[in-house]
Amino acid sequence: MISRRAFLRAAGRAAVVGASAPRLAASFLTGATAVTPRFEEIPASASGIRWVHDNARSPARLLPESLGPGCAFLDYDNDGWMDLYLVNSGPSDFYKPATPIRNALYRNNRDGTFMDVTEKAGVAGGTFGMGVAVGDYNNDGYPDLFVTSYGRPILYRNNGDGTFTDATENAGLSMRGWTTSAVWFDYDNDGLLDLFVCSYVEYDLSQGGLACADRDKNDGHLIYHYCIPHLFKPTASTLWHNNGDGTFTRVRDGVIDRALGKGLGAVATDVNNDGLLDLFVANDTAQNFLFLNRGQKGWLEDGLKAGVAFGSSGNPRSGMGVDAADFNGDGFEDLLVANIDHEMYSLYENHTGHFFTDAAPDHGLAQATRLLSGWGAKFFDADNDGRIDLLLANGHPDDVIATRAPEVHYRQPLLLFQHDGRRLRDVSAQAGPVFAKTFAARGLATGDFDNDGRVDALVGCNGGAPVLLRNTTPSTNHWIGLTLQGTSCNRDAIGARITWSAGGVKRTRLRNGGGSYMSSHDPREVLGLGPATSVDWVEIKWPLPSGRTERLANVPVDRYITVVEGKGVAR
Repeated sequence: MISRRAFLRAAGRAAVVGASAPRLAASFLTGATAVTPRFEEIPASASGIRWVHDNARSPARLLPESLGPGCAFLDYDNDGWMDLYLVNSGPSDFYKPATPIRNALYRNNRDGTFMDVTEKAGVAGGTFGMGVAVGDYNNDGYPDLFVTSYGRPILYRNNGDGTFTDATENAGLSMRGWTTSAVWFDYDNDGLLDLFVCSYVEYDLSQGGLACADRDKNDGHLIYHYCIPHLFKPTASTLWHNNGDGTFTRVRDGVIDRALGKGLGAVATDVNNDGLLDLFVANDTAQNFLFLNRGQKGWLEDGLKAGVAFGSSGNPRSGMGVDAADFNGDGFEDLLVANIDHEMYSLYENHTGHFFTDAAPDHGLAQATRLLSGWGAKFFDADNDGRIDLLLANGHPDDVIATRAPEVHYRQPLLLFQHDGRRLRDVSAQAGPVFAKTFAARGLATGDFDNDGRVDALVGCNGGAPVLLRNTTPSTNHWIGLTLQGTSCNRDAIGARITWSAGGVKRTRLRNGGGSYMSSHDPREVLGLGPATSVDWVEIKWPLPSGRTERLANVPVDRYITVVEGKGVAR
């Protein structure tokens, strides 16, 4: 095993000889990418989505106004079509809306349009909402919602009849403070989804001093702006164990509950391939956390040793959005962190589960994001060639940033990076007119809302309408869509490892929990086959407590199928 010090020494010698090249597995070098992914913005007049986020912006520019909103794709009624959930602000200790503000649930009409069913479903919110995490915590086959907020979060239990019940108090999840991203995952492999909830900063209006301002150079009047988070005290995020009876118990192990940070983004993934899901948490102006799951030995915070806690200068960065995927095909999950302007985003390559190095400059990601601030971030296969691409939602948190940094803009463009077989390449300029526009983007969710096998996207915008993006990439590649249904493992099959072979090329994907920023994604896994018109085989290693491996043959192509643990393809 190579040590981190030896690796860095060798890398330094290589840098003297010439520029480093991205590290890629052989499967990623197979074939050529011929088509650039393209996305089309669907206007509200076509989609029927009339909802608009209210950021509650005040003259004093209070910090909670700047962070929302998150969003989600989910199939709340189990009809096989992705519906949408959008999170709004609401009443709080600093904001009393003149008219009622609510979250929104839109049912997919299966024709490219959506219908607002919020009131009927009973998921309007009523707090100063931030984000949403979707997961079937009671294994009844219907997705439930956990809505984070500045104030009281809400657990909505899906009743299976098109309605939800606020189960927060009965579940033992009534907490206060400021929660942001949340992740459903089974950390102890007992077949039940547990819940990790990011906590941001201590923010108490009764203490005063929560507004920040500069004096105008000309006339001296105050220009209020959103405070930099390093002015506020950090807090501990929380891990909740699913008791299996509809209730949760907070895990107090002296690690996660004592790690003080300013959590904004989180993803559950297995960084060392030991079958236990770990947690990577992006903190804002504080070191990032990598919580290693050691099973019976408990958790270990390993971010500093692993090389993901700080930037290259040794200082903490403003981590916001995160995601995980094996983007280079070497069998280990890599990590992405979106930071604020002038810090550049990080693309951490995983070296056999022991440490990470930042490969963002090798892929042009650092250069492209120097003046951007990133929130939503998602790895997915945009063109169904089997390789992992990357979509980024950007926007500065402060709407008056140009008064202090003229080179930085509040509204910023989306970015799309396509994997060309050797590196991630910025193809935003060729990906459609929407990439020439700018947004105050925050949450980002991916999902196939029109069931054509091309993964679409939904972007939540601060103080504005959401952006629904239809994937219009020419259909030259083939695909298989999998709905995984656990029986002894958690029903959502978070932690499952999928391997498939098409045209003799083998690829692998881990089903992670969470990722992006305060948002949730289509639970189906779309496997890109490239030009192959059939798949050789698909293998699923189900998470514990099952741990069984099933290999499927004669799997139909260019359609969605349901695979049930222990039973194969559902008929």
